[in-house]
Amino acid sequence: MNKALTLALLLVAVILATSIRADDGSTDEVDRYDPELALQLSQRAIGQLVGDYELSDENGRAVNLRSDYAGRPLVVSMIFTSCHHVCPATTKHLAQAVESAREALGADSFDVVTIGFDVANDTPQAMAAFARRQGVDDENWRFLSATSETIQQISADLGFIFFPTPRGFDHINQSSIIDRTGAVYSQVYGVTFELPWLVEPLKEIVLNRPSSVGHLFAGLIDRVNLFCTVYDPTTGRYRFDNSLFVQIAVGASAILAILFYLFNEILKSRRARKQE
Repeated sequence: MNKALTLALLLVAVILATSIRADDGSTDEVDRYDPELALQLSQRAIGQLVGDYELSDENGRAVNLRSDYAGRPLVVSMIFTSCHHVCPATTKHLAQAVESAREALGADSFDVVTIGFDVANDTPQAMAAFARRQGVDDENWRFLSATSETIQQISADLGFIFFPTPRGFDHINQSSIIDRTGAVYSQVYGVTFELPWLVEPLKEIVLNRPSSVGHLFAGLIDRVNLFCTVYDPTTGRYRFDNSLFVQIAVGASAILAILFYLFNEILKSRRARKQE
């Protein structure tokens, strides 16, 4: 009887323990990629400062992620070089978007870094080969490698989440836009994305230059460029739209014409009263 009771209690304990593990999320499901959770973590990172971590570029030279890019907008993309589809496609599309953004905002207006998060394989040599395969040839775009600890820290700062799988990694497809202070300003999602998703936040940072603050002429130029650099969906490119100036000129001309008419009528009325 005591033996049977003991076995029954052990069975209940096993069932309860299994239920607790399922309820507290300590099962294998925690280690699986969850798109909704990944998006939440990514969005929470907006406004967070990125640490000044040391990485190595494709030539093996040291790069400090924040201090080397201080005062300049920065686009950060996370990939793994052994990926055969998603990461190459993401990088190629990003390269096209970066080219269009440089046309609109200036060739030297922002920097780009691609960071390999597969520490075992994403060496400087592998990152250089990956850049060549994707046809990236941009002097303001670096392909970086780092230690496992640094990758974990950068991922946490950027809200980037990834999990190893038998075929490589599951991860969120995002490009993070870092502002002049080194904080996450915006996130761009997807293997492909609409051009304004990248250019609009970059435009806000680039055309709000600290050097223009307190300078009327420079500030006015930045304001004009900010409002008149617009996306043209018919061409898929950005262009400078001067229609605002035409509308202002037309409006000003109409106002002047009305004022001239009223002034002329007042003069006629005064002349008529004098003749009486």
